[in-house]
Amino acid sequence: MIRKICAGMVLAVTALALVVLAGCSGGVERSADQMTSFSGKGTAADSAELFTVRPAQMAHVQVVTAAPSTLRKSLRLTGAVAYNAFLTTPVISPVGGPVIRILVQPGDFVKKGQTLLEISSPDFAQARTAYLKAQDSYHVADENYARAQDLYSHHAIAERDLLQAESDRNQARADREATEQTLRILGVPNPAALAKLPPSPVIPLLAPIGGEVVERLVSPGQLLQAGATQAFTISDLRTVWVLANVYQTDLASVKLGEPVTITSDAYPEAFRGTISFLSPALDPNTRTAQARIVVENPRKELRRDMYVTAQVAAGQRDNALALPDSAVLRDSENMPFVYVDAGKDAQGNEQFARRLVKIGASQNGKTEILAGIQTGDRVAGDGSLFLQFANSLQK
Repeated sequence: MIRKICAGMVLAVTALALVVLAGCSGGVERSADQMTSFSGKGTAADSAELFTVRPAQMAHVQVVTAAPSTLRKSLRLTGAVAYNAFLTTPVISPVGGPVIRILVQPGDFVKKGQTLLEISSPDFAQARTAYLKAQDSYHVADENYARAQDLYSHHAIAERDLLQAESDRNQARADREATEQTLRILGVPNPAALAKLPPSPVIPLLAPIGGEVVERLVSPGQLLQAGATQAFTISDLRTVWVLANVYQTDLASVKLGEPVTITSDAYPEAFRGTISFLSPALDPNTRTAQARIVVENPRKELRRDMYVTAQVAAGQRDNALALPDSAVLRDSENMPFVYVDAGKDAQGNEQFARRLVKIGASQNGKTEILAGIQTGDRVAGDGSLFLQFANSLQK
């Protein structure tokens, strides 16, 4: 008797559980149908959950009709500012010795040939002495040759003596020119003037180009090594380079000579540039090619290593479906969607449905729609945020 009662209770509990599960399953399916924006049957506008907006509230909503248009394609490249290497030079001391005095600082504008610092150089002292000796030897040899010519014309010496005097003069001239060139290389513009100056080992380091001193790398008293120590960097900052990275999938859209718009978080205005060089090889780590963009920088606002964005014109796309940027919203899963006008209901209220879309690039206030809507669909533009709020209240 007890076994029969227990068996009956088990059968009753099992039947009750099946009924509950069946009811829960039906509720879940209905909830999913209501939450999705698409259905396997019909269009998205037919299957998506509709909500209504009263006529008085439609003043807050602008409805636009999706139509084909021409979109100009552009690439947004990341890059950094660098000095124009063609107008930038490191200033390296050609002589060794300690720095006596520094005459310029970073930010100063200098002209070509202006003195940047002074060095007490034993190399210069030795070269100066060699030049003065060679100059004196040449004067003696030149006078001896003139005297030999006079004597030879009066048959007082043999021709051999005249030729020897001429040879001595030519050798002395070569020695003088060699020591003179050495001084010019060291930065002495007029070696002949050294004979009139008091002996001194101090030599100026001159600016090789005109521009702005952007770096100072030495200090007073520092010992410089000839041909090795960099003292300054001078650059003409009226133009700079932007070095941008181009992915290999975008290489076909980047052309030499194309105009580029440069923007930076530091300034509200944009800068104009031109692509002057595209690297022939890709970086093996990033798989990008480096594009060199020459940018006008008259106010010297762009600074080295500043991060910027380069927008490059890359042709245009005809018959592209585009909507105002304000029409495209994002859901809680960051999926883009729009509100499609589904017409009026029986009471005259406007009906809208949320529809997921696939978007492309955004430019000049318009976003390209790749999938989700068709030509002729009426979509909420300005005021779509108001619809999102109204939709949330009616759920």
